[in-house]
Amino acid sequence: MAKLHLDSQQIERARQAAQKIAGQVDSFISSKTTVAVERTVLRLMGIDGVDSEYVPLPNVVVDHLHQQGKLSMGVSTWILNAMIQLDIDAQTVAEQIAKGSLQLTSLPLVDRAQLIQKGRELAQERLDGIFANRKQRDHLIDRLGEGPKPYLYLIVATGDIYEDAVQGRSAARQGADIIAVIRSTGQSLIDYVPYGATREGFGGTYATQENFKIMRQALDEVGEEEGRYIRLCNYCSGLCMPEIAAMGAMERLDVMLNDALYGILFRDINMQRTLIDQAFSRMINGFAGIMINTGEDNYLTTADAVEAAHTVLASQFINEQLALLSGLPAEQMGLGHAFEMNPDLEDGLLLEIAQAQMSRQIFPDAPLKYMPPTKHMTGNIFKGHIQDAMFNLVSILTGQGVQLLGMMTEAMHTPHIQDRQLAVENAQYIFNNARHLGDEIIFRSGGIIEQRAQHVLAQAVQILEEMEETGLFAALEKGMFGDVKRSLTGGKGLQGVVERDLEYYNPFEEELRFRLELPQREGSTYERGLYTN
Repeated sequence: MAKLHLDSQQIERARQAAQKIAGQVDSFISSKTTVAVERTVLRLMGIDGVDSEYVPLPNVVVDHLHQQGKLSMGVSTWILNAMIQLDIDAQTVAEQIAKGSLQLTSLPLVDRAQLIQKGRELAQERLDGIFANRKQRDHLIDRLGEGPKPYLYLIVATGDIYEDAVQGRSAARQGADIIAVIRSTGQSLIDYVPYGATREGFGGTYATQENFKIMRQALDEVGEEEGRYIRLCNYCSGLCMPEIAAMGAMERLDVMLNDALYGILFRDINMQRTLIDQAFSRMINGFAGIMINTGEDNYLTTADAVEAAHTVLASQFINEQLALLSGLPAEQMGLGHAFEMNPDLEDGLLLEIAQAQMSRQIFPDAPLKYMPPTKHMTGNIFKGHIQDAMFNLVSILTGQGVQLLGMMTEAMHTPHIQDRQLAVENAQYIFNNARHLGDEIIFRSGGIIEQRAQHVLAQAVQILEEMEETGLFAALEKGMFGDVKRSLTGGKGLQGVVERDLEYYNPFEEELRFRLELPQREGSTYERGLYTN
């Protein structure tokens, strides 16, 4: 494929700065947990359901401990202790707490080694189930095959999971490779995961484990009919980021929107809370073989796409390094960017090519997620269809990985079935007719495209090295991404951040770190050699 001449030393400088920035974040979060992380542990243990007032049991248990100031040792410590003392499973422990018949902290703690051994066995059993889902996905792809890249990505957003299943099947028959179920408006800001099948979402459908199961079954069925594997996408972002990652892993989702910074910038979720949650969520996604999609494209909805292009690249570098620290390989990093420059800009197409080609070369193994024009869509469907066609052309030219298809009715309404059909036909026509265009052209040395890419890269290096000095938290307070300023102690969810005790225990984090070949946290039971075998 055609290549731009990019300064390899500049790329290395950017990557080294991002690595140090990510390392600073990792050092900060290593001594902390959150209520969402602890609820995730409970879900991984097999706890599900709601109490008599429809409060999810993971929330009931975590709130039970958090209100007593006992969450710092990790919810696992108390649940495992009760399981051993009372000879019952985790679900029964949670149900007794919900009924008020069990006070976890009233039970004396058993021998530490016994508790840890029980936790290790449970973590191994439950993670083996997630790994089996990963193997099943691999088997289905081997047997059925899948569409060529860029994967065609379409959304459904009815609010009713059963209608989503109908529309998801329809979109797959039209040619989509990935079906994304948009979440109900505001779900990212509620500090619990709704329970069961839902039919009342607004602007999308609630992300629940049962909804995941319904959509997975629907797409598996249509995949058999179509003779190719259809991927399912949802959103593990917001205040329940790791919980939703775990539910997706248990129900064999394939793609998750999972950005380290999006919730901070665009949902005003506290930065400490988000950065702790993203680390555990990405361990789960990495182990489950789930591709993450990051949200750098959103920066260009609040900042100018020409002036702020370097912030997209800088964020891609940071997302890459944070993901690597969680054991998520490059092949699962759908780093985001977008075709969002003003269509009235002279040579705008050349600048878009520069951005897309630069991303492709700097992150060669990542299945880059390319977003369509949205900010400058006006409701003129004819012009919009042409904008989407140019977007599709840039994608096939530069070898993108995931193509979120543009809708000519963007800025008008949620896509109708016929809108999706036209979007698929547009992409298929261009992808087929220009499949090997990138192999046939050469970018002019010193030309507009190359100079633009070099300029954006240099700017990204500059702000990354500035962030290396000040730290990511200070950069977010200055508004260096998307022209949005956030505070270290502001935003939603800070009250759910907890300092870890010296005896903190999370068997799933430790087992994931072992299986992903990541270093254990200081003081972990692996490090201390506390397992009996």
